[in-house]
Amino acid sequence: MAERRFGVGYALAPKKQQSFIQDSLVSLARSRGVDLVRINKEVPLVDQGPFDCVLHKLYGEDWRRQLEDFRVRNPNAVIIDSPEAIERLHNRISMLQVVSELKIEHENETFGIPKQIVIYDKETLFDLPTWESLKLPVISKPLVADGSAKSHKMALVFNHDGLNQLKPPIVLQEFVNHGGVIFKVYVVGEHVKCVKRKSLPDVSEEEKVGSLDGLLSFSQVSNLATNERIDDKYYKKMHLDDTEMPPQSLLIAIASGLRRAMKLNLFNFDVIRDARYGNRYLIIDINYFPGYAKMPGYETVLTDFFCDIVLKKDKVKENDSEEKRGLVDRRGCDKEMRKVVDKTCCSDGDDGVLPVSPLSSEEENPIQV
Repeated sequence: MAERRFGVGYALAPKKQQSFIQDSLVSLARSRGVDLVRINKEVPLVDQGPFDCVLHKLYGEDWRRQLEDFRVRNPNAVIIDSPEAIERLHNRISMLQVVSELKIEHENETFGIPKQIVIYDKETLFDLPTWESLKLPVISKPLVADGSAKSHKMALVFNHDGLNQLKPPIVLQEFVNHGGVIFKVYVVGEHVKCVKRKSLPDVSEEEKVGSLDGLLSFSQVSNLATNERIDDKYYKKMHLDDTEMPPQSLLIAIASGLRRAMKLNLFNFDVIRDARYGNRYLIIDINYFPGYAKMPGYETVLTDFFCDIVLKKDKVKENDSEEKRGLVDRRGCDKEMRKVVDKTCCSDGDDGVLPVSPLSSEEENPIQV
């Protein structure tokens, strides 16, 4: 009998589409029975398809209405992910609150978030009581994290003189020495992969006091030509290659907890190891639908995820009898079929949870903050 094929429509901004929808991904997905189809933004979504799944990273009220109309018209289709769930990550305070709410116990390690405060105006910026829970240096980040160029304008503030150059609303996050290494944990449904990258170098007590400018933008920090401390010699001295990865079990537990709490399937979170303790890890950022093409083997991980989603959707439509389940030949996706919980794979319980892929670690060279 003919192989059942599945349609996954994608609606992405041009830059995102160029980086994510690569020939290698399209070919692998096609070989597994999944056709990736570009959604035409000039045509109403309800007039396109049929789609078993809609993958998107677009914003705005019009797009929300289109998704809702599509959902009503196609109740069995899966939308990855809910606009309401995604919106939580657009605020740098609410995005990390979920980390504090996680109840995860680990044998030897602990995790949390750095101390941080939100500043809405200049008056609050220089209000001394506001700083009672925070010590310099701090990282200044825009409050809004919507993926725009403005939302990526961050700076390392060494002293109070640097505060004059900041423009609220912003989040001030305690800078914690972490050995110049950041761990980026990619989550795709139940699949988890971790890579390590260069980050900001540690800041000494002398530098905290002696910085003339008081503030250093991340673009300046990333410019190797203007900062001798973060050249190749610095990273060779700290043995980046030998940097120990965080415990696999801890990262998987955090990823699973975040996925369920946020009701999101596609995200990554940035982790640093607190140099003061060694066994404490801090989550400093969470991003929706990150640059998966930078993740080693992303084609296989995403294709597995698509198969998980559409097979669950297809299975829901079938009768539970063995006779009906055997009518369709799914030689592609069914080879690695796993149980998937509800339509968005974000379960609150343990039943039907996907087996987690072995967490792999790779080192990448670009400086990442």
